[in-house]
Amino acid sequence: MPYGQPYGQQPPPPPQPQQAPYGPGPQTPYPPYQQQQPGYGHMPPPALRPGIIPLRPLGLGDILDGTIKLIRSNPKAVLGLSAVAALLASVPVAIGQAFLLDALPSPLDDPETVAAAESELYSVSGILGQYAPTIISSAISFVVVTLLTGVLTRILGRAVFGGNISAGEAWRLVKGRVPALFGVVGMMAAIMIVPLVVFVLLLVAIAMNASGPEAGLWLLGLTLVFIVVYLAYYLFFRTRFAFASPAVVLEGRGPVDAMRRSWHLVSGDFWRVFGILLLTSVLVGLVAGLLTLPFTLAGTMFGMFGAGAATPIVSAVLIAIGGTLGSMFTYPFEAGVSGLLYADRRMRSEAFDLVLQTAAIEQQRQGWVHASADELWHPSNSARS
Repeated sequence: MPYGQPYGQQPPPPPQPQQAPYGPGPQTPYPPYQQQQPGYGHMPPPALRPGIIPLRPLGLGDILDGTIKLIRSNPKAVLGLSAVAALLASVPVAIGQAFLLDALPSPLDDPETVAAAESELYSVSGILGQYAPTIISSAISFVVVTLLTGVLTRILGRAVFGGNISAGEAWRLVKGRVPALFGVVGMMAAIMIVPLVVFVLLLVAIAMNASGPEAGLWLLGLTLVFIVVYLAYYLFFRTRFAFASPAVVLEGRGPVDAMRRSWHLVSGDFWRVFGILLLTSVLVGLVAGLLTLPFTLAGTMFGMFGAGAATPIVSAVLIAIGGTLGSMFTYPFEAGVSGLLYADRRMRSEAFDLVLQTAAIEQQRQGWVHASADELWHPSNSARS
């Protein structure tokens, strides 16, 4: 008996639970749905992007997009310098092609005139006239493209942080690195030319010691095998030393040290670097071909069928315009992809993105990009150096 209950009195029965009527009873609404905002527990926050790329390891899309942003962010310096370099390299070739086309016989000429013109083309003066402009253009390209690569790399190094740099300022920063740049290009040229020289000497030796149909078959077979092997050789070393120029300009290294540095950065990710560089070459080749083809075709047709003293001049101008437009796009795009791939490899292998992010945050706090940002590319600043 519960305490306080009078003696003899039964406690009241406990209340019976009420039965719910058939059918749905009163419903309690669910709390309104609140969309979960992405936070640190759901997905990583977006990477800091003060300039042309996000400061994290880059994908193919980031590299191509960053290269386009590099050109758009500073078109006067990037495209202006590229146009000058392309024009200097294209003019000798255009002049040589124009005068060659002018010397070629017209399909409408009589057979005697055609024969005389062809014999003139294969004379010593004709051969020199055909190949001298190409040799001159190659020498000019060697100089101007080397200098242009250095200047564009310096512009890219500042654009990563969102800063712009004029062509004059970039040249002042790069001119002290010009000898090292030429050293890198010279060693690369030697690496590529030595197999060609050895192959030519081998062919001469075979031709001098063999005769008959078998000699021709040997020469043809060796040539085909050499083309395949040399192509693989060229692509391998081009990939391995793709970052030598950025290492010279941004890290202040000498030629041999820069090539060793490039070899080390490519190690562990060779096929990815190779694929991106090859894809870039194909893309810029297609675009440059589309830009060049109309002018080259017009100049060729005008040179073959045109008449008058102004024909070689008009033909040379059209061919030069086409070559300039194509190279003006090719030079900065290939330099930009190479530079951003270099930055990507440092982020992946040296945690360099942490250094860039720290510097970018400080620059945003100050509200401007200081010239001292160029010093951050020195390898001593890498988180894993």
